[in-house]
Amino acid sequence: MTNIRVSFLFIVSFYSSLLQAQSVEPYISSLPKGSDLSILVQTVDGNPKTLAKYKSDQFKQPASTQKVITALAAQLELGNDFRFVTGMYANGSVSNKQLNGDLIIKLSGDPTFSRERLKNMISALRQKGVEKISGNVILDTSIFASHDKAEGWSWNNLTACYNAPASAATIDDNCFYATITPGKVGGKASVSVSSNIPVMVSGDVRTISASSKDAHDKYCELDVNADKNRYYLSGCIASNADKTPLKFAVMDPTEYFSTVLKNELKQQKITYGGRVFERKQKSTGSLTLLTSSQSAPLSELITVMLKKSNNLYADTIFRTLGARYYNTAGTWRNGGDAVKQILRKKAGIDLENLVIADGSGLSRLNLVSANKLMEVLQYISAHNNQLAFIEKLPIAGVDGTLQNRKSFSQAPFKDVVMAKTGYIQGSYNLAGFIQKSDGRYVAFVQLLSGYRADSKGEPKNGAVMKFESEFYKNFIN
Repeated sequence: MTNIRVSFLFIVSFYSSLLQAQSVEPYISSLPKGSDLSILVQTVDGNPKTLAKYKSDQFKQPASTQKVITALAAQLELGNDFRFVTGMYANGSVSNKQLNGDLIIKLSGDPTFSRERLKNMISALRQKGVEKISGNVILDTSIFASHDKAEGWSWNNLTACYNAPASAATIDDNCFYATITPGKVGGKASVSVSSNIPVMVSGDVRTISASSKDAHDKYCELDVNADKNRYYLSGCIASNADKTPLKFAVMDPTEYFSTVLKNELKQQKITYGGRVFERKQKSTGSLTLLTSSQSAPLSELITVMLKKSNNLYADTIFRTLGARYYNTAGTWRNGGDAVKQILRKKAGIDLENLVIADGSGLSRLNLVSANKLMEVLQYISAHNNQLAFIEKLPIAGVDGTLQNRKSFSQAPFKDVVMAKTGYIQGSYNLAGFIQKSDGRYVAFVQLLSGYRADSKGEPKNGAVMKFESEFYKNFIN
């Protein structure tokens, strides 16, 4: 009799929880046909309760929600106080204003390293009495190996700044600006780049009338091709366009860094007898540290990475995890393996069936499920006193990529939704938290793929913004 009563109570409790769960289907009709949605919403107390669930076990491309996984693994393995360090070393003595040997620059893949910091390091060399280097200037890039771009990055976006290579040699975000100015209709547009940027930019861009109905004009698009750090622009630009800045990714970061370094050494009148070249093997032998420069702590880098969805930060941190965890050169492959091992051993989260091709989510090979992302969010919530992670996420209507998101920028969502956004063409993803009026959190994951706007006269993301504002109102209070 007791067993029957317990079974009955269990069944009643089970069906009661189902009845209380928010149905997702009525809201899906607002999305364009062909859209494929995964949703999971849960409380984050000691015994999580599912508030809404729809196809949460399906694998989808995470886009930049991948950064939540990367950030958690980095905090657990590297710690909030970790810093990228760039060091200048000598393999010989300094006497009579000369370094008798080679200058070795150990590059760390620091995504925040800048020309200004390089200038300061070279100035520190002079203060130590180095005005001449008898040997070579060697760029030690052994921290990373293999390609600086991950598998699955879209080929036609590789010249865009948000696709900047996650290289050991990184300076000024591995990006630069060029400017294109339209001419008279039928004439060539002019292309320019600052003289202190060590790239070549040329082009044959035709200026067309903005009102032209000619098919040759309609389908003539501005395009760029690159061979290392030589860029060629082609196609068309409308005559009524303003002087337009274009931000390009550096295609050969080591060559770029080397040229900037040569120019800065020349500016500060430090000469060298040999060459400037890259060494991919770790430097050995007795080395003396002459000067170093370090990044801000990891906690600050992760805040920028999450709030601004910075791909370069995410991918250099990702490759660094591979290097540190396996004590070898960081690659995309060992970065992914390291993330899985770290989260399994330190957080009890098994990601073995997920595809982790990079740290940023740029790769279209990445595959995650809402269920697994929710496990990550549940861990973050349970350990937020130590991690201080939730406050690093974009805040609706306040900052980061949620500052101007139309679905959440106004009441009742403003200030109470904290989530990582994720967008690549066809996908609108979210992973984060809603803070209720009593201070408690609700965690939610949205993976929306196959999205293609089918209405005219509305913003292309109008339907998904409507879906979000209507559906998530159910979890505010």
